[in-house]
Amino acid sequence: MFSVTQWDCHRASLKQQAGEGMPVGGRTVSKVGAVDSNRIGERGGSKLNLIFTLFFLGAMVFIAVKMVPVYFANYQFQDSIESESRFALTGYPKKSSDDIREDLWKKTQELGIPAKKEDIRVVVQNGSVDLALDYSVPIDLMVYQFTLQFHPHADNHTI
Repeated sequence: MFSVTQWDCHRASLKQQAGEGMPVGGRTVSKVGAVDSNRIGERGGSKLNLIFTLFFLGAMVFIAVKMVPVYFANYQFQDSIESESRFALTGYPKKSSDDIREDLWKKTQELGIPAKKEDIRVVVQNGSVDLALDYSVPIDLMVYQFTLQFHPHADNHTI
């Protein structure tokens, strides 16, 4: 059959085919499918990373759901007062300060802006219109509360 030296060569080739005794990353693999003792601490790291990533993405979505509507309402109100300031004195009959204030008050209620009717500043003089409103919106993120301050302003002055 096999002599001793042939048997040793045959065993070495079988080990190589099975992956035993092969150098892998500076270490020698002892058995096929065996866990390297240097990598035991790394097990489950990808699961933990996934949990942290999902938590972070969930937190970002939660914050966006709370804050984006507030900024969007401010953007819409800013657009509304710019239009109102441009066209307030062009119609017939011209709008009074109270009419302009009433139009803006309706828009604040429509958008859900927390402001009082008295806080809307309307100045009409010498053919110019100056409109402004300062308001704040409290944001509650369950673990942190803060207030966003908004100061929309518009006028019909030429540049």
